[in-house]
Amino acid sequence: MDDFTGLRRNMVDCQLRTYDVTDRAVLAAADIVPREAFVPGSLQHLAYLDQSIALPGTGRALMTPMVIARMIQVLDLQAGENALEYGGASGYGSALMARMGAKVTLWEPDSAARAFAETALKSAGAADVAIAAAQPAAESFDVILVSGACETSPETLFPLLRAEGRLIAVEGVGRSARVKLYRKSTDIVAGRPVFDAAAPVLSEFRRPEAFVF
Repeated sequence: MDDFTGLRRNMVDCQLRTYDVTDRAVLAAADIVPREAFVPGSLQHLAYLDQSIALPGTGRALMTPMVIARMIQVLDLQAGENALEYGGASGYGSALMARMGAKVTLWEPDSAARAFAETALKSAGAADVAIAAAQPAAESFDVILVSGACETSPETLFPLLRAEGRLIAVEGVGRSARVKLYRKSTDIVAGRPVFDAAAPVLSEFRRPEAFVF
């Protein structure tokens, strides 16, 4: 057992399981996918800590392991479903979902993060994850994982959901942040809060600054 294998097992046992992550498929994926592959070599010592990790040279960061794992659990992801990770930085969430048997696309508008993801996913054995620079076709996905916090509603992503599709995102910042699960029924998308959590804010979902006289 190498050092990272031990750290990964400790993350699963001491972070995920204690944060109500109980789904066997999620835990198995987290126990196998090498999170250290999704951060630069100089930051690999941080890969399994209970903290988000900003990726140098990009505008993105990886969410904490327990938040992203629990979000995937709430999505109730099934093998064979088409899944999208939006704003996934280097693609750790995509690798987890691919390991669970989903057909995964990473849509990452940040070009520097997207370039790093191409290398990271191959290194982690998840080369089958599709990487998109532009918006995918409408009604393409059964589930969408938004890997960052949104100060405004992620409603621009709703058209990408198929009927009965699910989308999950962190909404708000600081102590007011909540993870919200949306479900599409015909043309109506309704959401509900599922647990409290915080994450780095995605720049495209920042609230516009109010004009002050």
